[in-house]
Amino acid sequence: MTTEAPERGTRDARARRARRRRPSALTTLGVALLVAGLACLGWVGYQYVGTNVVAERTFDQQTQGLREQWRSAPPPAPPAGDPGVATGRTAEVPGSAIALLRVPRFGDTYEVPVVAGTDLRDLSRGVGHYDETAAPGEVGNFAVAGHRVTHGEPFAKLLTLRKGDRVVVETRAAVFTYVMDTSPADLTVEETAGWVLDPVPDQPGADPTRALITLTTCQDLFHSPDRSVGFGHLESTRNK
Repeated sequence: MTTEAPERGTRDARARRARRRRPSALTTLGVALLVAGLACLGWVGYQYVGTNVVAERTFDQQTQGLREQWRSAPPPAPPAGDPGVATGRTAEVPGSAIALLRVPRFGDTYEVPVVAGTDLRDLSRGVGHYDETAAPGEVGNFAVAGHRVTHGEPFAKLLTLRKGDRVVVETRAAVFTYVMDTSPADLTVEETAGWVLDPVPDQPGADPTRALITLTTCQDLFHSPDRSVGFGHLESTRNK
């Protein structure tokens, strides 16, 4: 009696089961695409939700830390030559808070820290001050940048600002109230348009005679090389 036929049948059955267990190339590709899609969704979710959660916590820490610094040291005396005005010029450490910014149009609770510098790390900690521009309240152009989306999106509503709206900047020494002369919704420039940061915007080489403010943000909600820009001037100063 031979067992060849049963053994061959057993081997064939095992081969068929192995083929059923082995995923096809199409199945493998489908799984890979699914995993890649989920990874992309996770990244997008973190960018548009996770970074906001982290940044908002950082904004609060920066604000509280700055107020603690102000409480622990008295404001500097106004300059001897101009006893009525104390500017916000202080030594700036990149990423550190130097002032607080409030915009009444954005709501009574809106307050964000202004930090030194405008690289990606700085802008995840607050609104960034272009370090080559004037200090708050100083004659010249005090220019800042902020995200419209992600990383706390402090300038999410910037394009709603209108001529005549007020922007308040508080430092350890004083509270400066600026009035907008233009709306950021009315001017879009390329990110290389450095003239918006000049001491007198759009007047190269001109000597400034008054304190100005420039607010910049991304023109589009998604990544864009263009910038929306609004300009204003200092209306009043209240020394602390």
